[in-house]
Amino acid sequence: MIVDEMDLVSQLKNAAPLRPEAYERARTTLRAAMAEAGPARVPETAPAREARFTWARDRRLGVLGKAGIVAGIGALAAATTFVLVTPSTPGSTAPAGPASLAQTAASPAGTADIKGDIKLVALVTDIKASDEPLPGDASLVKQVQTIDGRSPYVTYNLYTDGGEYYVTDTEGALPEAIAGGDNLAEDVNARQVAAALFAATGDLDAARKQMVNATPNAFGLGLSPDEQKAAWDEAMAKQERILREKGVATPPKQPTGKDLENLVNNHLWTNSVDALARGAANPKIRAGVLRLLSTIPEVTVEDSTTGGQPTLTLTAGPALFLGSGDQVLTIDARTGMPIRSVVGAQGAPSSVTTFKVSRVTLADIEAGGS
Repeated sequence: MIVDEMDLVSQLKNAAPLRPEAYERARTTLRAAMAEAGPARVPETAPAREARFTWARDRRLGVLGKAGIVAGIGALAAATTFVLVTPSTPGSTAPAGPASLAQTAASPAGTADIKGDIKLVALVTDIKASDEPLPGDASLVKQVQTIDGRSPYVTYNLYTDGGEYYVTDTEGALPEAIAGGDNLAEDVNARQVAAALFAATGDLDAARKQMVNATPNAFGLGLSPDEQKAAWDEAMAKQERILREKGVATPPKQPTGKDLENLVNNHLWTNSVDALARGAANPKIRAGVLRLLSTIPEVTVEDSTTGGQPTLTLTAGPALFLGSGDQVLTIDARTGMPIRSVVGAQGAPSSVTTFKVSRVTLADIEAGGS
């Protein structure tokens, strides 16, 4: 049976709400696929959760499972090669910004003249300047997510430096999850984190391609134009049945220009934010992610205040989500730690997630401490 991302979401009857990036990616993907067949009615809510995470040993849907299903957008994207597509939009204008990934896809790494947002670049410099050896050997992220104003849903997400991932709805349940081998990590997790680490000090053009390619796509970044077209055609051929079932008689045309740039930057944003949610306790990951986000023209950065503390508000505009909404990420202005993520739909928040990040020692967690 072949399913697309929204089909997978609809089948997670007992799953916890999707992580904001996964939720928006799945919704955007189906909206894009239906673009040539007319307006699509897309579910605006994620499934409800089970009372306990007894699913972990039985189901491996990828890193976004029922606890926000672990891969962020990765689980759903990795489950299928379905790609984000959009019809041509003649006459659209783009704000001034760094060189496009789409335009430099066939160029050698490092040839693009990339200049990031000045606020984020300055913060990256501060993070690097204060870089010290990490305590502990794992990161614990408490996420509180509210979808469409419903009761908040809390998860405790433990990411070990060795690449394992455990998630429960109480901190006290983590030792049992570890002992039971409920490791939900997938390859996409490692790819996203590796891309963020590389981006901290590596060639930025190459790092952007690496982060985009952390999840499957048909963009063919780094390939020649002919090879890019071949990659697109192959992906469309594989998705022919899905497209037909969704009422799309003619496969979408390969996007070019600004359309392609927005789709590539959609992957860059969602993969980067997912890496940040996973590895925020590591300053190198924070620096790499912020460096990557600073290069997206559709991302605005504003000074703000949250809880009396200076923050930065990053807004990924509707152009990155085919006009279906936006995502607003609030980070600490001094450390870059994520504080809050808001996914908007039709002018109103549809998913709000807050983060509390700390470094821990795995042995202490296993022993029932923190």
